[in-house]
Amino acid sequence: MSANLPILPNAISIPARNGTSENLFAAVDIGTNSFKLLVVRADPSTGRFLTVDRFKERVLLGLDTNTTTTSATISNASLLRATTALRKFQKLLQSHRIPSSHSRLVATSAVREASNRSQFLQTIDETLGLKVDVLSGLEEARLIYKGILQFHPVHDRTVLTIDIGGGSTEFVIGKEGQILFSISLALGHVTLTQKFPEVTEMREHIKVIIRASGLNEKVKHYNIDKVIGSSGTIRNIEKAIFRGYASNMEGNVGISEESRRDWSFTTDELKGLVERLSEEERRVGGKVQTQGFFKKRSEFIVAGAVLLEEIFEELKIEEMEVSGYALGEGVIAEKLGEVFDNYDPRANARWRSVTRLATRFNNKQHMKSAALCFSVAKEMFDGLRKGYESGNGSDGFFVSLEDKDLEYLEAACLLQKIGLYAGKKGYHKQSYHIIAKGDHLHGYNAEEVKLIALLVRHHRKKLPECDHVVPEELTEEVLEAGSLPFPGYLLPSVKDFETEHVKELEHFRMVFQERLSIAVTSS
Repeated sequence: MSANLPILPNAISIPARNGTSENLFAAVDIGTNSFKLLVVRADPSTGRFLTVDRFKERVLLGLDTNTTTTSATISNASLLRATTALRKFQKLLQSHRIPSSHSRLVATSAVREASNRSQFLQTIDETLGLKVDVLSGLEEARLIYKGILQFHPVHDRTVLTIDIGGGSTEFVIGKEGQILFSISLALGHVTLTQKFPEVTEMREHIKVIIRASGLNEKVKHYNIDKVIGSSGTIRNIEKAIFRGYASNMEGNVGISEESRRDWSFTTDELKGLVERLSEEERRVGGKVQTQGFFKKRSEFIVAGAVLLEEIFEELKIEEMEVSGYALGEGVIAEKLGEVFDNYDPRANARWRSVTRLATRFNNKQHMKSAALCFSVAKEMFDGLRKGYESGNGSDGFFVSLEDKDLEYLEAACLLQKIGLYAGKKGYHKQSYHIIAKGDHLHGYNAEEVKLIALLVRHHRKKLPECDHVVPEELTEEVLEAGSLPFPGYLLPSVKDFETEHVKELEHFRMVFQERLSIAVTSS
């Protein structure tokens, strides 16, 4: 293995005492278009997991660079790109110190359909010492469905999930975690782009494949409650529709509109997007604008949008919701079930609603920052709780820190920057309004939502005023009990505390470049 590849500076690694990070897990998705590495930190007591890193390498496994056509054989050039990408991922896994039992590498259609599949797997094994599991189409579909269940609270609903990849599209009908029907069709945005330069021929091919599969009859047989799409192609389509690309009205979306966004689009909106994309292709130089909006996916986005439009038409779909999770999260969820006893993927509806809201507004960098923020906050929280439980805090102040307080703190860490969508100025106030005014957090009562929103609102700059600390919405029972329902907020007695601990507070500020707020109540 090359020693010249550096460990990326933005990799986050919090090793355990034995030299490995026991609560870190990883999944590598070896796809037709790109390779993806997902690293998460899991809570063994609850099974919740939080993404701490995502990496993506554009490899185009099925593309023969010499002839610009797709082939059933993985070319030497593609193999070299694949080896280079996986070597980078291997370095990252090592930097995170993830146990080998906590990671899994899976390959999809490009490797599955390759005539030299065995040679590809052997080269990866001999060169890097990495074992790759080649998923069948049905296994891939099952894991995608499992990943979607980690994002959408639809366990008890009959759901049709659709995932468009570079070489195939997976369809699953599931309910209560069980697969009722699944099928993988050889329809992918990369292969369609390479085989069919003309959209008319592409459409006819898509219709033939779907009708021959019997998918239409299977969908009619079940009473589908929701249709959910995953994969980068579908997420890009939703983003383009929401940002006004389909209606030639691109621009900044106001925070009030964005807070109502629910990651979904209708068949009419999809048709409008396909018309706009077709217009851009016909226009001289139009691909420049397309490429600017869809970035590296632009050369395949037309095929992806046309494919999805034909799926909508054939299956009579009127609306699709979009999942932020897919195959990688499904692999992680299954791995957690192997490692943790009594892991229940249906649990933690509250947690899923927090991560869904955070993912909706935060980009990859903000999510990584939020994960690191919570890891630091949790260390401080655990230290304070341990100190007071051991009696070291019995100097006239009492701090009652419970697991629910840590849950509020964790939610606030993930959501603190969602208001940046509207700009840097006053983003903490925008974050507060999205949380407090929107119906996004499920499983929390009104008071708990308010507390999380207030934590986000007052996490920076000056300490909150007393009227901010005790909002009218809090019940009289909480206030009369004299208990502090969440960490990080100060009651009036904090002035005495600050006076007695000036040196400690100043030292903390100098080290962490942040001002410390301690939750205290009179004993």
